[in-house]
Amino acid sequence: MAGTYLRAQRSLAPALRPFSRAQPRLNKPVPRRAASTTSTSSSFSSRAASTARNILVTTALAAAAGLTYYYVTDTRASFHRWLVPPLLRIIFPDAEDAHHAGTAALKTLYSLGLHPRERPSALNSDPAPNSKKNSSSSSSSPAANPLAVTVFGVPLANPIGISAGLDKDAEIPDPLFALGAGVVEVGGCTPLPQAGNPRPRVFRIPAVDGLVNRYGLNSRGADAMAARLRERLRRFARTLGLTEREMLDGEAGDALPTGSLQPGRLLCVQIAKNKATNERDMQAVIRDHVYCVQRLAPYADVLVVNVSSPNTPGLRDLQAAEPLARLLGAVVDEAKRTHRKVKPRVMVKVSPDEDDDTQIEGVVQAVWMSGVDGVIVGNTTKRRTGLVPQGVKLTGKEQRALAEEGGFSGPAMFDRTLSLVARYRKMLDSYSLKAAGVDGAFPPQKVIFATGGITNGEQALKVLNAGASVAMVYTGLVYGGSGTITRIKKEMQEKLAVTAA
Repeated sequence: MAGTYLRAQRSLAPALRPFSRAQPRLNKPVPRRAASTTSTSSSFSSRAASTARNILVTTALAAAAGLTYYYVTDTRASFHRWLVPPLLRIIFPDAEDAHHAGTAALKTLYSLGLHPRERPSALNSDPAPNSKKNSSSSSSSPAANPLAVTVFGVPLANPIGISAGLDKDAEIPDPLFALGAGVVEVGGCTPLPQAGNPRPRVFRIPAVDGLVNRYGLNSRGADAMAARLRERLRRFARTLGLTEREMLDGEAGDALPTGSLQPGRLLCVQIAKNKATNERDMQAVIRDHVYCVQRLAPYADVLVVNVSSPNTPGLRDLQAAEPLARLLGAVVDEAKRTHRKVKPRVMVKVSPDEDDDTQIEGVVQAVWMSGVDGVIVGNTTKRRTGLVPQGVKLTGKEQRALAEEGGFSGPAMFDRTLSLVARYRKMLDSYSLKAAGVDGAFPPQKVIFATGGITNGEQALKVLNAGASVAMVYTGLVYGGSGTITRIKKEMQEKLAVTAA
């Protein structure tokens, strides 16, 4: 039996061997290769979908960031008017703190390229600032730009300016120009640094969009401002491949003012005596102003002599004809000595409170006697009558603010400004007739800048039609935000278009 079993096993062996050798081959990874291919395809599809999603999200975020940037840096954005000013009033109960915060913010944002600016599309006619193409050509023609004006022989992009006080130490002239102004006035600057009056010294009256301030011409001094403006000029000169001296010699072209460094714009620098200088010592007063001219004239298109501040004792006494003529004559003479191709013009800033005919005539006489180029009418007022419209009720805090010592500014000043511009225009022109030469030729018309209560395009047009060449704003910017200049110009264009139709 055993032998028979063994013989049977041997006879089956050849048939069993192929089967046993094939078994491992059946277990080899043919199915696994199929599974691996499916997994790879699925993984590739997953990575492709993830990449597509990442690209889509990145593109959406970039587009959102771009749109946000474009919106928040455009002066037409409504939040500049309706959100930022009220927010500043809430965050900074002290108005001076808000002022410093606003200045610092504009300075920082400008350095980062994130500052609010008026885009060329805002008015469709205003030349872009800092354009090398425009730096060698004149401003837009009146036909292309209905707001274009010529002031001191310079074609300006528009007749809207920013008054002194907003940028006391010339820290942000370029961010202010970026808001769309044709003229920016920095200062006032005194020869030596002075702290001004004790704080608090600025008070808000929101019910009438007004301010009372008694800063007292706080200033870091003429040397500090001159150093800042000189460095600004040097930086700009390097971008054109020029030196400071070449800029002052006019190598950048006649269409590029040395002060503003932008075609179609003018930079005014306001100067004043130190508080400690006795206004009765005319030699000392003249020395203060001459020193400021020597230090600042190379970097200004216009020098403004401030004899109108209500917060420096005795300053407004200088508006009498004889002392004012002596002071202005000395400033004009020193300005003519400026080592620069185009000499800076000189204007005088006068008070709205010295407004009877005798006082106005005294200023006009001094202007013609001294050779000053124009007048800025006016400044803040010490008067407190007629400032609150009928039906407007002030809170207790606002009543106390209005009663504070200092100069008031706000929309309530507009009617007074409009009246003064018309009266100065008439009297300055009447003296022009007296100054005509034997050949009947008239001297150049004296220029008037208007400041005080201007907050909209209609008001700006009114002061321009009354005889001013430039309408300036200050408090309107504080309450209206960084889009104020663009809004005013747009309103002017709309009004002119309706009139033309």
